[in-house]
Amino acid sequence: MQARIDPDTFLDALTPVSTLVDECKMHLTDDGIEIRAVDPANVGMVDLDIGVRAFEKYDANGSTIGVNLNQLMDQVKSISNQPMDEVMLTLALDDETRKLSLSGGAMEFKLALIDPESIRDEPDLPELDLPAEAVLEADWLTQGINAANMLSDHMTFGVNKDDRELYMRAEGDTDDWDLSLNDRDEGLIDISSGAAHSVFAVDYLNDMKKAMPDDAEVTMQLGEEFPVKMFFSLADGHVDTQYMLAPRVQSD
Repeated sequence: MQARIDPDTFLDALTPVSTLVDECKMHLTDDGIEIRAVDPANVGMVDLDIGVRAFEKYDANGSTIGVNLNQLMDQVKSISNQPMDEVMLTLALDDETRKLSLSGGAMEFKLALIDPESIRDEPDLPELDLPAEAVLEADWLTQGINAANMLSDHMTFGVNKDDRELYMRAEGDTDDWDLSLNDRDEGLIDISSGAAHSVFAVDYLNDMKKAMPDDAEVTMQLGEEFPVKMFFSLADGHVDTQYMLAPRVQSD
């Protein structure tokens, strides 16, 4: 495997995965790098494709490697932070030593890889026929999660089918909060109405929002006490990210 990419682009691409897991498998396919992982509690899942067009150069033979994300990202940050202009990151896999070379500018690292068989098996993507879909600006979703976090450890996402409205809610010990966006509001780009109402853990949403650029468009698919799916792109559309978060099932 030989690849060349802007280090900040590579960091942005890895961030959605690092919010959930410390290590992962990377599939070095002809079409780019594919990663899928689930957090240890089986609550959040990420599915990510770093397409070939995100790279200045890319050549891979279909191998799979295991990496410690914290170490990998720290090394990429060191290369990116050198006091020089236009540092590019070069990645090279040595099949004999099982190390990944990361170089750029005046700096080079040799990252020891993890045996992929020792990393937790990747989950299958469940086929969910979710009845509601909304496309909104990421900064609205971020502000909603921030507001909910001030009051509670969980928040509600839902869709009012009749009013074509996406709502977010949180209930604290004394205070409540509500945000509603309909198809006439700027923050809501599109909505496909269906019955949806589910409650989710704010700490997971806090982590997930860190990977979403404020200017991104986030597609949310929702149901009633079903997982939420969130799709967004990075690196000028060359990195596709999907999050899935299990709901907090409410008892009657």
